[in-house]
Amino acid sequence: MSHAVTPSKRPRPPRWQRRKEARPGEIVAAALEVFVERGFAAAKLADVARHAGVTKGTVYLYFDSKEALFKAVVRETIVPVIAQGEALARSFTGSARELLERLVREYWRLVGETSLAGIPKLMMAEAATFPELTRFYYDEVVARGHRLMAGVIERGIANGEFRPVDVLVAAKLAMSPLMHATVARRAFASCMPEGFNVQNYLDTHIDLYLNGIAKR
Repeated sequence: MSHAVTPSKRPRPPRWQRRKEARPGEIVAAALEVFVERGFAAAKLADVARHAGVTKGTVYLYFDSKEALFKAVVRETIVPVIAQGEALARSFTGSARELLERLVREYWRLVGETSLAGIPKLMMAEAATFPELTRFYYDEVVARGHRLMAGVIERGIANGEFRPVDVLVAAKLAMSPLMHATVARRAFASCMPEGFNVQNYLDTHIDLYLNGIAKR
């Protein structure tokens, strides 16, 4: 007699298996929402667990503290944006002017226009209270972004597009208006009689910056 298992009775993997594998990502996504909405100090792991549809104990299986979870949020959301910019800079064959503009617009598209915009705002609001996390964010995101932009400026100086400048300061000045736009759009747009036209803001920033740094 044959003992072959018929298709209808073939053992199947547990239904929770895929769910379990997806849990760290779901927890990180939920944490992003909670941190942006409530701030780091007020956010609780119980709130994150509730948003993720898991127990608080499940959160602790993957992240041993709220600080560890915040670092995972940064590393899995904003850090990949910087990495994407670095990859673009390595492969880009156009001018330094074109690359700088592309990086500014891509940063805004991937961060400024998404829920990730809440993280820089959160860091500015709570930096003094959580110096260890502030240092982590500065090293992983801010300094890395500045190095990326500094490389573009150095490329422009080397090929004669840009005049000699203090490269690190110039890199910070290229990025600072994006931070201002993030805060202004979320915090002050409703108070501005003229409103806040992001497209016009970015166009003007890029025009003034590139004309200011151009080699005469």
